[in-house]
Amino acid sequence: MSRVMARSLSRKKIVTNEGKMIGTLKNIVVDFETGQVVDLIVYPDPSFDTSGYRVEGDRLFINFEAVKDIKDYIIVDRYISRK
Repeated sequence: MSRVMARSLSRKKIVTNEGKMIGTLKNIVVDFETGQVVDLIVYPDPSFDTSGYRVEGDRLFINFEAVKDIKDYIIVDRYISRK
């Protein structure tokens, strides 16, 4: 995956590799020791079933390893994105 500036990610829509809308990116979690992005913090779409995902309050967490592509949308593998 090519480099992407963090500010360009603000409010991007997140979809599964099958085209299902997960929600909107709210923030990211970074490991400051390694500089690696660890998780995406997402406001889930009301129609998205969050069971099987890590949820805290109104936020859904998706492991960054699930990200397959970042362009107009952030595409994630739905199997890897679960707990």
